[in-house]
Amino acid sequence: MCIVAASLYYTNRLAANLAHEERKNVEQLVEVLKLQYSTDPATQQYASIAIGQNKTIPLILSDDKDVVQDYKNLDSNKIEKDNAYLQHKLAEFKELHPPIIFNYDFGQQYVYYGESSLLQQLRYYPYVQLTIIILFLIVVLIALSSAHRSLQNQVWVGLSKETAHQLGTPLSSMEGWLELLKDTESNNEAVVEMQKDLDRLKLVADRFSKVGSAPQLEEEDLVARMQNMVDYMQKRSPNKVNISLQTDNKEVPVNISGPLFDWVVENLMRNALDAMDGKGEIEVRIQDQKQQVWVDVSDTGKGMARHQVKKIFTPGYTTKKRGWGLGLSLSKRIIEQYHHGSLFVKQTEAGKGTTFRIILRR
Repeated sequence: MCIVAASLYYTNRLAANLAHEERKNVEQLVEVLKLQYSTDPATQQYASIAIGQNKTIPLILSDDKDVVQDYKNLDSNKIEKDNAYLQHKLAEFKELHPPIIFNYDFGQQYVYYGESSLLQQLRYYPYVQLTIIILFLIVVLIALSSAHRSLQNQVWVGLSKETAHQLGTPLSSMEGWLELLKDTESNNEAVVEMQKDLDRLKLVADRFSKVGSAPQLEEEDLVARMQNMVDYMQKRSPNKVNISLQTDNKEVPVNISGPLFDWVVENLMRNALDAMDGKGEIEVRIQDQKQQVWVDVSDTGKGMARHQVKKIFTPGYTTKKRGWGLGLSLSKRIIEQYHHGSLFVKQTEAGKGTTFRIILRR
């Protein structure tokens, strides 16, 4: 911006100096015009040559009633095609510069003049330079943003794979201890539930291990998948929270990565549970729109303010006292980058709840 400001200042000075020189040239031409009325042939010839040398500054000669007497360095084709062209140029020149007046035996004449092409180019040059600098800055910002996103992706992938690796060892140990508990019949009921949670932990570790690599999308029944998620979350929710699934279709086939899609839905439901303080409703609604499938996850929790909605998918942003603020950001990446869909806040109102919408394209 400093370069542009300095360039504007310097160019405007040059333009002002050039404009001053052009006016002096026009004044000299006016003096030469007077020589045309001389009776001396040599003087008249000198005047004609001097006037002919001006090939850059457009001129219009008129009388005191704005009747054009002569012109120079104007577009002849436009003059022939448009009868009002000369009058338009005369009005334009009047706004640019005051006329140069000279008297001769038959009365007063007025010389109006415009700007040469060189002067016009000089006036526009700083804006061309500003445009180039802005384009350059845009390219730099895009490059920096791309580099930042690439670094973020590397951090996501590294963190996820390290988490999966760290979970592997204790999970193996837990599985061994669980096998020992199965030997005692009195532990059967507890063992079944523990096995479910252990399988869930394995699934979580598998999800983390898949981050950063393109998942294999397979056609699955979304209704059955979501019903399993609803049942799983209902068992692990407070007694005063009811989770329901609403759909008009018995089956909705879509191409998804089951483990990653479950992760997204689980994130949305856990956020909903955190927002309801132990009581309320969570409704999952599936709508088949032929070309798209909509999955709405609605809760009756606290809702969000407008400024929170704008930041909710930003990595590191969280409204909770604990947590890294990565859940919704990861969920958005999974839906948009891996499933080529959309995840956004469809509706929210403070004190009434929030609805997140997932759009899957077929």
